[in-house]
Amino acid sequence: MGVNDANASSEGIRLRPATAEDYDDVVSFTRDTWSDRDGSDYIPDIYHDWIEGPDGGDRQRTFVAEVDGTVVGIAQAVRLSDHEIWCQGMRIAPDHRGEGIADAVTWELFDWGREGGAVVARNMVFSWNVAGLGHSRAAGFSPATEFRWALPEPDGNADPEATATGDSDVSVTASPDAAWSYWADSDAREHLRGLVLSPEETWATQELTREVLRRAAEENAVFAVQNDGTRAMAFRVRDYERENEQGETERWAEYGVGAWDDVPAARALFAAIRRDAGELGVDRTRVLIPETARYVSDVAATRTAVSDDPDFVMAADLTADYGSGD
Repeated sequence: MGVNDANASSEGIRLRPATAEDYDDVVSFTRDTWSDRDGSDYIPDIYHDWIEGPDGGDRQRTFVAEVDGTVVGIAQAVRLSDHEIWCQGMRIAPDHRGEGIADAVTWELFDWGREGGAVVARNMVFSWNVAGLGHSRAAGFSPATEFRWALPEPDGNADPEATATGDSDVSVTASPDAAWSYWADSDAREHLRGLVLSPEETWATQELTREVLRRAAEENAVFAVQNDGTRAMAFRVRDYERENEQGETERWAEYGVGAWDDVPAARALFAAIRRDAGELGVDRTRVLIPETARYVSDVAATRTAVSDDPDFVMAADLTADYGSGD
């Protein structure tokens, strides 16, 4: 079902690109999305940025669903590379759940992605969001991977070399090629299906390439921990300001992935990240890590904080037919 196909389904759902005039309708059913978890939905705050997005809609597209002239659903897709799109912000008004609206909007995003050459769509669902997981599976997404956040404290005086023990000689280089070589054969890459935090979109994941690491080395930071060979790698994707739940402005640094051989290598890697974050002057950090017993317990062994819950990444093969009617 495409937006040019009469803009309507047999069930009376009208699908179309979102406009600024839809704001009040969207806010009415997104304001209290996470009220049962003491959290507010981000969509009312960023809605106009979505509508006024870059590249005249070529990079991103936001669709809404109307029923009887009222907007009751919304979702967005963002093009991350020539073959990957990211789907996010799926929301349906409570009174219209179970009517097939979520599937219709999702398939509209799939159509938009396919028209631009994408062959895979992904999304992220909080592990506690059972309803969201159910919708993703019903719409055609399958489990891809799961990750968690390591949360090292910024410290401009952290010294990775000081973590060495015995005759160990630890160094940290900014070589994207060394980082790529380690990543290419790592169990972290295998578990994460090659996915890392996207430099293009906050909260999105995409495939890590050598070119992404080289750009990170030029624009942000890359870390390759070496001790008789490369033993760990990470890279910074961005730093930015955000408002916390108390209304205070915090500055964050995000790191696309952390991968390492063992606890000593992890300790040196997190020291390098803490120093980088401290030199940036940020208040908080987060590093995407594989959701496995080894990786999470290694982080704990370095006395680095870790997020409470994992997040799930889902993927849909856009070369398949998901009921779009094409």
